[in-house]
Amino acid sequence: MRARDKAAVSALRATLAALDNAEAMPVDEAALRGVALEQSPVGVGATEGVRTELSEHRVVEVVRAEAAERLEAAEQLTAPAHAERAARLRAEAAVLLRFLDGPGSPA
Repeated sequence: MRARDKAAVSALRATLAALDNAEAMPVDEAALRGVALEQSPVGVGATEGVRTELSEHRVVEVVRAEAAERLEAAEQLTAPAHAERAARLRAEAAVLLRFLDGPGSPA
């Protein structure tokens, strides 16, 4: 596997996880604190809820945030010993930004 493919796989896995988290149903922690153990829901699917459906705009926001996070981290890695890690983070950010630019963007 080429190094470029590894950067793409890493970036896409992390971004899919971020999108999955963004779709998660918010938890009302105040309501959970007042529930006694014997009153808590039990059984298969008892705590399942409807996930939030993200708009296209929100998906783009999440992907941009993931790319920005990688670029910011790469900027902070200034020591020569971290040059390889910084380059990998920049490559991951480039993969994500290329998806936002559209299918006709140069590779």
